[in-house]
Amino acid sequence: MTDSPPSPADVVVIGGGPGGYVAAIRAAQLGLDTVCVEMDATLGGTCVNVGCIPSKALLQSSEHFEFARLHAAEHGVRVSPTLDLAVMMKRKLDVVAANTKGVEFLFRKHKVMWARGRGTLKPGKRVEVTARDGSVTSHAAKHVIVATGSVPSALPFLPFDETRVLSNVGALAIPEVPRHLLVIGGGVIGLELGSVWRRLGARVTVVEFMPTILPGNDEDVIKEATRIFSRQGLELLTGTRVTGATVTAGGVTVTVEKDGATQSLDADYVLVSVGRKPALHGIDAAALGLATGPHGEITVDHQMRTNLDGVYAIGDVTGGKLLAHKAEEEGVVAAEAIAGLKTQMHYASMPSVVYTWPEIASCGLPEHEVKASGRAYRAGRFPFSANGRARTMAETQGFVKFISDATTDEILGCHIVGANASDLLAEVVLAMEYKGSSEDIGITVHSHPTLSEAVKEAALGVLGRPIHI
Repeated sequence: MTDSPPSPADVVVIGGGPGGYVAAIRAAQLGLDTVCVEMDATLGGTCVNVGCIPSKALLQSSEHFEFARLHAAEHGVRVSPTLDLAVMMKRKLDVVAANTKGVEFLFRKHKVMWARGRGTLKPGKRVEVTARDGSVTSHAAKHVIVATGSVPSALPFLPFDETRVLSNVGALAIPEVPRHLLVIGGGVIGLELGSVWRRLGARVTVVEFMPTILPGNDEDVIKEATRIFSRQGLELLTGTRVTGATVTAGGVTVTVEKDGATQSLDADYVLVSVGRKPALHGIDAAALGLATGPHGEITVDHQMRTNLDGVYAIGDVTGGKLLAHKAEEEGVVAAEAIAGLKTQMHYASMPSVVYTWPEIASCGLPEHEVKASGRAYRAGRFPFSANGRARTMAETQGFVKFISDATTDEILGCHIVGANASDLLAEVVLAMEYKGSSEDIGITVHSHPTLSEAVKEAALGVLGRPIHI
């Protein structure tokens, strides 16, 4: 351990994931001397290394494989594809490496110092960094941003071994296509990774404790997604509780219960995706006097300030929706608040996406929540089956749905199930951010033929005047 005095810094960010590295870059852009502490061998955190990026790489590759196998002939393209899983996995790693190297380049460009090691927040905004060789350096920060992320939650009787009982990390690197993959949890991670392995030939069973998959989403979205995923071959066991499990060298036997009846499910691998919890790596909240919420999340205000002077927190460690783009925006707000700019977080229009195929994208409120509030509203819905571009693509599943205030026409929510839904949602997020109305989108010219016309038509549907249905 070094006895040298702490190195001064304007901002020290603990964690180099999407929230942390974006916060560091924005702080540096604002002229602040910035250090980012990251204990992993690469920057980017869970998202870039074992989350968003590798999962989307496998989703893309597996979509190509399934298209070639099942749908290319519809376009007059006759092929007989064979799977090379090793090449697919190598491509995934190459994509991850390109992204992590990209973050390193941005750090060099903006003169952000990467302190390689495990960061520990000490009283007085001092951050100790313990390197892999055990050496310790220290940074005296004027401001600290905690961006330590989250970790997957395990079931008490089914701990992760990443061999047979997998978190998202292990599910991205299964060495062969499973005969049977059991997914515990019918949320985003479970459905995305379950879809990858189903497309590649595995039998996939999804067990969800709640009455539906994707709990909390708009009810029309849930119904459509359930229909589509079931037709694709995912076995969906909803309203089903996992009561026990036995792990052997060759697989896992899981006991489940529904309506008082029990059954045993044998699988080669089990993916447990029942949620994530804040990761307070190097943050002893009690000793520091740092305020936390009921689930261990760090509590913050609208500028990401904690109760400790000069200490901010962003991303998954603060709870709420665990989204990389949410963490990024919170990082920007924290950096700008430190720099004295007028800034604050807005969550009402925060988008969410499930990258299955078709994709599922939403922002704002689902219809059942608007109805429960007693607020008068109008809804408009347009099917992709009536969209010319969707027909040319043979991608006619799904719909676009708007919910708007009955008096002001302000958009309260938008929900899309369909091809490229993640991209189509962007114009709605922009409209909502500026308190836009469904009429604003409905009277805006959209190129023809495009999928975006379905967004326009659904917005016109709120007004009772869609053209093509």
